[in-house]
Parts: sequence; structure tokens; C-alpha cells
Amino acid sequence: MTNDLAVELGEKSYPITFPADATVAIRERLAATVAGGRSSVLLTDDGVARAQSKFLADAFGATPRLILSAGERTKSLESLGKVLDFLAANRVNRQGVLWVVGGGVMGDLGGFSAASYLRGIQYVQIPTTLLAMVDSSVGGKTGINLTAGKNLVGAFHHPGAVFIGREFLQTLPPREFAAGMAEIIKYGLLGDQELFGQLEARPVDVRSAELPAVIRRCCQLKAEIVKADEFERAAEGGRALLNLGHTFGHAIEQVTGYTTYLHGEGVAIGLVAAARLSHKLGLLAPADIERVERTVAAHNLPIRLRGPLPLAELQNATTRDKKNRAGGVRFVVMNSLGQAATRSGVAPSTVEAVWREVGAV
Repeated sequence: MTNDLAVELGEKSYPITFPADATVAIRERLAATVAGGRSSVLLTDDGVARAQSKFLADAFGATPRLILSAGERTKSLESLGKVLDFLAANRVNRQGVLWVVGGGVMGDLGGFSAASYLRGIQYVQIPTTLLAMVDSSVGGKTGINLTAGKNLVGAFHHPGAVFIGREFLQTLPPREFAAGMAEIIKYGLLGDQELFGQLEARPVDVRSAELPAVIRRCCQLKAEIVKADEFERAAEGGRALLNLGHTFGHAIEQVTGYTTYLHGEGVAIGLVAAARLSHKLGLLAPADIERVERTVAAHNLPIRLRGPLPLAELQNATTRDKKNRAGGVRFVVMNSLGQAATRSGVAPSTVEAVWREVGAV
């Protein structure tokens, strides 16, 4: 890929590395860790264990590993307990390192486990999905889901390093790749008009020559936002802008029990919903909505619910979103395509109208 990046957070700074050969780079980092007397263990899921068996063997050898089930339901209290017990059983101390290989579920769960165990040990992110590469592996947000909502339990705990290897994408199912493109489109809509224009003009797929540069650009955008607002405390804008499309998307995931839509698919519908909300608030023109829908659809993503969902349940889920504040539901809207802002005080009737337009009943 291209040159490395740094997430600049003072003593918590860490590199995002784009190695030509991820196996070699990770094996060297692991060897240095072991040589320094630090224990290492590996967390991954059964899908990655099958698809990347050679990589895991070549890079990690006999490193103790815990393999959990793939899927959003694994981001649970039960799985957290399994990881913590695994760390304890392998006598990992405060100098130990948890290597997390997988998509956003493993990254979030592994990061929160590392934050919780012994009140904090180091972990290294090795994202194997496009979505995790451009979003969840960077920024230090970790967590698990509760029945009441997504990511309601978690911690800010930054990794020691992130290794992004494009070779992992070669075994990624097309549906998972498309889900990652939803987050990339999000970056264009929230803060990079040129990136959105590029995606609008020519859809990106796993074979695209521009894919490495697009991945790096998204990581750069997120690193800049995290540096400016690490803990999402800005009164307006800031890190909250990364949630564009997510209030709607998380509600869809929750109401369907995390089984019908991939996270990126929920976000894709959420981006369309955010565009429609922005139009109703007088910020976007109808032609802008059409541009968003065309770009999302061109990347093999849904722009409406696949089947009707109860409006009341979707509305209720939005009120439990973790990003809400005392003033109520806080949405991320677009002042223009490429410039996002946070907005509170949106009338429930306006949100209901948006839900109906994307297929709620």
C-alpha cells in the first residue's frame, strides 16, 4: 500500500501500518514482543480462522489462540467473559499483548477485553474486513452490545498498532466488501467532497487500483478527527460526525436482532435516511438525495429496508442510541454533500417521515 500514518495522541499515539506483506511485518513485530519478554495471545473468529489459516499459522505459529463465532451477536457479555478467562488462563500480565485478528466485532470485543483485563493491557489490531480497516480498527472505541442497544458498554482504549493488509480482502465475501464501502461513502459525505465525487463517478471494488489510496484516505480522515476530539466531547461536530448514518443504521440492526443486516448495510440505509432528513431540514436539495442513493446503490448496498419494519420500534431504538444527550436524539446531518454537522431538537414527526420513506410501517 502507501505510506504509514500515525494517530497522534501524545503518549497514546500509535502507527497505522500498510505493509507490502502483512505476514512478514506482523511476524517481525510479534518476534520483537516475545524477545522483550512480553507474552502474546491471539483472538479471532471462526470465519477468519478458516479463510486466513495460512496467515495465522505463518504469522503467529504456536501463539495461544481463542476462536469465537463470527457475527454481531458475539459482541456480548458472554463473549467478554470468555476472552477475559482466556487471558487469565494464559497468565497474561500487564506487559502482555492481545493480538486481535478479524472484523469490527473482534476488534471491538478484543479492544474492550484488553481495556478491562488487569485494568488495561496492550492490544494490536489486524483488521481483515474493509469496514474494520477504514473505521472500527482506528480510534480506540471498544465495546459490546446489550439487549437494550448497540455498543452501550465499552471504553476508549487505543491499540498499540494497526496493521492493514490489502491481501486479506481477497478472501472477503462480496457482501462484506460492500458493507465496508458504506463507511467509505460516509467519509466522503461527512468531510471529503472530492472522495465522494470519486466514488460517485466510478464505483470502487476489490480489484480497483485506487482502493489502497481510498483506504489510506479514510484512515487519515479518521485519525485527524480523533486527534481533535478523542473522547467525542465537542459540543458540536467533532468525533460525533463519524456517526453519520449510524443512528438510523444502529436502530435497524437492533430491531432486526443483528441478523438481517450487516453493520455496513444498516449504515448504507442510514446514509440515505440522513440525506432525506437533511432535505427535510432545508439543507439538501432533492437532487442531492438522488446522488447519495445512486452512489450507495452503485456499491451494491441497500437504499431502503429489504422488508417493512415497525416504525414504533425503530423510533424507540433511536431514543436509546448511545450518542444521545440530555436534549434528546442527536443526528448527524449534511449541510452539503461533503460537509456534515450535528443537529439536536429534530421533531419526532420529521424522523418518522424519514423512516416511512425508507420502508418503515
